[in-house]
Amino acid sequence: MNNATSNYSHFSDNQLVENYKRSGEKIYVGELYKRYTHLVLGMCINYFKDKEMAKDAVIQIFEKLFTELKKREIENFRIWLSFVVRNYCISELRKMQTEQERILDYQYSSTQQKNESEEQENDDKQLEKLEHALNELNPFQKKCIELFYYKNMSYTEIVAITGYSANEVKSYIQNGKRNLKMILTNTK
Repeated sequence: MNNATSNYSHFSDNQLVENYKRSGEKIYVGELYKRYTHLVLGMCINYFKDKEMAKDAVIQIFEKLFTELKKREIENFRIWLSFVVRNYCISELRKMQTEQERILDYQYSSTQQKNESEEQENDDKQLEKLEHALNELNPFQKKCIELFYYKNMSYTEIVAITGYSANEVKSYIQNGKRNLKMILTNTK
């Protein structure tokens, strides 16, 4: 086979392309591969900054030539090949970037969901502590705190509902707040 390929080494690039288009014999593309592997590899390394990735790209690019050469009118193979390599590498880099962005978006989204879940868990724990602390207040303080903070009632409305005096309502709320604070700080 080396003998056969060396028979084509004197052909111009354009002759190799035309012979391949006419015959479909891959040996002509094989000769182009021998001539331009180092150029294509160098360009791919320049784009990918990774030798193994570049080697894989060279194979992909030359495989692509089997179909592309049949479809295109090529005046200067070397220049055309440079465009093919450039476009291939840019396309692959965009795919990689898009994939990386999707991964980062997923990681960010997962982190956000985890953080929101943890925040909800913390909020639930705080509410549970508050409920427990409320139950430790005396019934007068508990009633006034619930009506004032949970039902958003005014002192006057609480007086009307409970029958306590205005001073008692004010005292129960102030003392209840202080007691809640003490209970909550002691349970941490």
